[in-house]
Formats: sequence, C-alpha cells, structure tokens
Amino acid sequence: MKRILSVLAVVLAMAALARPAAAADSDQAKIAVAREMIAAWKAADWRKVGDLFAEKGVLRSMMIEPVVGRQAIYERIAALGKGAPGGVVLDVAHMGIIDGLVFIERTDRFVYNGKPGAVPVVGVLDIRDGKVQEWREYYDRAELLREMGVSEK
Repeated sequence: MKRILSVLAVVLAMAALARPAAAADSDQAKIAVAREMIAAWKAADWRKVGDLFAEKGVLRSMMIEPVVGRQAIYERIAALGKGAPGGVVLDVAHMGIIDGLVFIERTDRFVYNGKPGAVPVVGVLDIRDGKVQEWREYYDRAELLREMGVSEK
C-alpha cells in the first residue's frame, strides 16, 4: 500500500509540474502573448518586442530574408523603430487561433521619419512556452516602402 501511495504521489507531482507548460501553450495564453506584442509595438518598446521571441525565434517578412535569433530580431526592429519613435499601432481587425497558431489580420499604422502610413498585414505567430517561436508576416512590400517613404535598396 505504501508503494502504491508513493507511486501515486510521484505521478501527481509530475502532473503538477507539467501544468505550467500546458498553461503557457493554451489558446488563451497564446492570445495574451500576441496582445503583449501588439502593446509593445504601440509603445515603441523594441526591447520588449525582442524579448517576446524565443532565443532561437524567427521573424519572416515573406518578401525578405528571415531574421533568426532574439538578439538579431531586436536589432532589426530597433533599427526600424528609430524611424517610428511614436511606435506602430497594430489595428487588429481579426485575431484567432487556427491549428495552434495565432492569426492576426490588421492594419499597421505609423509615422515613419515624419511620414504617416498604413499597410494591411496578416501575421501568423507560432507561440509555444510563452514565446514567439516564429512570426510570419504577409504584406505588399512595395506598398509598405511607399507608405514609409523609402525606396528598395
């Protein structure tokens, strides 16, 4: 009987330890991380944007090469953010979970180097363990550059 109780105690302890990971991967938790990301962009908190990515996270803007790694993502976003010190408003039209991924249909609104702009975007976020593992962005790059008032290099 003592052996059965000991085994039961171990199983219950293991189940309790597994809960935080499962909770971090719930749909509600994924949406919460996405909302944190949206708030960080609006606040121009580029460090927070980077910190919400996993250490080996990936940012894929489909028209350019992916950025890999939390620090590299932070550096890319912070460099772009210098032109938008007032932040970027991610004006969400729809957000939801499909097959465990967060889909965000939105319009990004910004003032970049003094020029106001807005671009429709769809982002797909793979969020696991409370961090963005991969963020795929789908938008018209020519329209984005035009709205930013810059040209392709």
